[in-house]
Amino acid sequence: MESSTAPKRGVDAATIAEAFRITSAQRPDDVAVRTKGDEVAWTWSELRERVDRLAGGLHGLGLRKGDTIALMLGNRPEFHQADLAAMMVGATPFSIYMTYAPNQIEYVVGDAGARILITETQFLDNVLEARKTLPDLEHVIVVDPDGAAPEGTLALDDVSADDFDVEASIAQLTGEDVLTLIYTSGTTGPPKGVELAHRNLLVAVSGIEEIVQFPEGARVISWLPNAHIAERAAHHYLPIVFGFTVTCCPNPREIVSFLPEVRPHWFFAVPRIWEKLKSGLEAMVAGQPEEQREKAQAALAAARKKVQLEQAGEPVPEELAAAVATADAEMFSGLRTMLGLDQVVAINVGAAPTPVEVLEFFHAIGLPLAELWGMSETCGGGAVNPPDRIKLGTVGPATPGAELKIAEDGELLMRSGMVMLGYRGLPDKTAEAIDEDGWLHTGDIAVMDEDGYVKIVDRKKEIIINAAGKNMSPANIEAAVKSASPLIGNAVCIGDAKPYNTALIVLDADFAPAWAAQNGVEGTLEELSHDERVRAAVQEGVDAANAKLARVEQIKKFTIVEGDWLPGGDELTPTMKLKRKPIAAKYDETIGDMYA
Repeated sequence: MESSTAPKRGVDAATIAEAFRITSAQRPDDVAVRTKGDEVAWTWSELRERVDRLAGGLHGLGLRKGDTIALMLGNRPEFHQADLAAMMVGATPFSIYMTYAPNQIEYVVGDAGARILITETQFLDNVLEARKTLPDLEHVIVVDPDGAAPEGTLALDDVSADDFDVEASIAQLTGEDVLTLIYTSGTTGPPKGVELAHRNLLVAVSGIEEIVQFPEGARVISWLPNAHIAERAAHHYLPIVFGFTVTCCPNPREIVSFLPEVRPHWFFAVPRIWEKLKSGLEAMVAGQPEEQREKAQAALAAARKKVQLEQAGEPVPEELAAAVATADAEMFSGLRTMLGLDQVVAINVGAAPTPVEVLEFFHAIGLPLAELWGMSETCGGGAVNPPDRIKLGTVGPATPGAELKIAEDGELLMRSGMVMLGYRGLPDKTAEAIDEDGWLHTGDIAVMDEDGYVKIVDRKKEIIINAAGKNMSPANIEAAVKSASPLIGNAVCIGDAKPYNTALIVLDADFAPAWAAQNGVEGTLEELSHDERVRAAVQEGVDAANAKLARVEQIKKFTIVEGDWLPGGDELTPTMKLKRKPIAAKYDETIGDMYA
């Protein structure tokens, strides 16, 4: 009887659009979206009013149910307003990576068939250049014009109407309608538009509730690219369904300074962020006076030992447990507060292998960092370590609502309501990815233990087979190299059909100049790449990594390349995945020299 009279929750909705109406009605005065320092702070009722007026304006421009609309926006409140407004009309909003050049913008907008694009001033030049070859792109809307909107564009504030029946529009939506397109990062060819339905995301977010018990009004930070499924799922759809407060961080380089201000309840980041946090804390400890330094290092060593025993299923001696408890009270709790992670109920890492040493470090200081796995094609869900049952070195068991199994060739297969409808306009590619029994062929090679915990080996197409026929995972080798020295910002292992492994190494753009200054080395990042003292320090890191790798996996030679590799550049996708084929082509001569 109680369940029939209980108020409907966002997670019980048939669509994400309905979930938004439920949440905004139940939490009208709670803050939905804000910026640092509350320069902007919209409550759920204020957000709904803005969304409804914009929905009316977009409908007035001709946007209809089933149409697509492009968003090229950074992490700002207007993204949530624009995406939701399109959703209220029944349209399919999709995001463009902020690093995209005009030809890339042209490709995804043309592929999606969008007639309206919403952007901001900093991206407008590229958008207008792309528009020259997009005859069907009728309207470009600018969210932040300085005064009047530039010629041929509209200002967001001018796209507004109060005569659109939002509730009637939402009532026409079903769980099968396409909620968004996520364009793949294009590591293996042109980006493909992953079609995700409302029901896909509702399955994904409801599964999270079974794993993590978020408090009322939980806080998260929006800081990853909106075109990435991790950002949309964690910092847009999840808050819509459960009523979280989202703080917008427009510059991802500033995320560390946002943590203490927001004190998020859930924080997700790629391995490089956690590696840098670890290096920073270790450097801070190393810089203390000798007595304090030795005490802190001993406490860290004891805490790591405790983590290792727990992971091995072995008893923790009472003396060790007591020492770690004391260290936690005197030192680690302060570190958690300093980082701004003292109120987290879950912290996660994904998108690439994370060295076990990094995971152990954060567990030691009382932050149970857990790996997870997902794809654009699965709404970002698939496997995750439950916060109270983490196995280091694995991405955890299947998330609620998902089935996982290993195919005969080692490929990880997934079947779930989270799995995409298909690739937009590509029925053949869809049929290749999803078999007749509904299993998605993920392209990841994995192993599964007796408890169902999954360990990702590497991408199926990226496994290295050397000249002697030995199979190796370049991603795991690269993770070992990057974690061995804070000087190393990126590494690419070369070795397919080669007699031994080599590496291209990129200096860390933040740490390398600081290291150089401390060691009396002068020069730009490009000049540092040729300095013998820098090379010697990198060699120490490579040697340390090699000590943890099998002989056949070890890096025999390396070259430090000039400059930095930026997301969306020649070498990295916007989500910081390596573009292996373009890298091999661009650095062909350099690679050849290492095998001469």
